[in-house]
Amino acid sequence: MSDALNAPAADAATVARFQKFGFSPIVSQCTGCAHVRGNDGVGFCNSYANPTAKWAAGMCNFATHAKVEKAKDTKSVNPLKASKRGGK
Repeated sequence: MSDALNAPAADAATVARFQKFGFSPIVSQCTGCAHVRGNDGVGFCNSYANPTAKWAAGMCNFATHAKVEKAKDTKSVNPLKASKRGGK
């Protein structure tokens, strides 16, 4: 599975940390993130122990592969002021 994730293999110290703190495997939205490390065919997030909780409320703030879509801000124009500016 780590080959499918294109995740680098975790070193021994990282694997020990995953086991000590009970890291959960990644969810499908984590695929492609730079924080994912592979261990025995399973991907783990190097930054957060429970990736499911990060994605539950929307987008994970650690995600390096996803971009935040910003809403385009539309300004309201006062028609009186716009008509006065049009003559200049």
